[in-house]
Amino acid sequence: MIWTDNIWLGVTVENGRHKDRIDKLRKTPAAIKFISFEPLLDEIGVVRLDGIDWAVVGGESGWGARMMLEEWVINIKNQCEQQNTLFYFKQWGGTNKKKSGRTLLGQTWDAMPDYLTHA
Repeated sequence: MIWTDNIWLGVTVENGRHKDRIDKLRKTPAAIKFISFEPLLDEIGVVRLDGIDWAVVGGESGWGARMMLEEWVINIKNQCEQQNTLFYFKQWGGTNKKKSGRTLLGQTWDAMPDYLTHA
């Protein structure tokens, strides 16, 4: 496979048991590497983010959605800031995700990789 500079590749890590996916992602030659912590179903713990461009965090939505704790989200946000990984908070989730909103600590978090800087 030819890895062109427009390929973004990501993995889903919904809990700490699946952090090994990050190491596999890191080894790829993708131009942009991202982690979708979505739906975030449990505490992630410490995450090594070197070589990872972007993290997206969101809760589960729809009927029967499981709750996401704010401390889990803040833990990931803080690690992103410490390790220079862009952080995007997508939603709290729940049975009515629009009502639950997408603010964290009183603001929205919308960082995204700039394709043009990676092309």
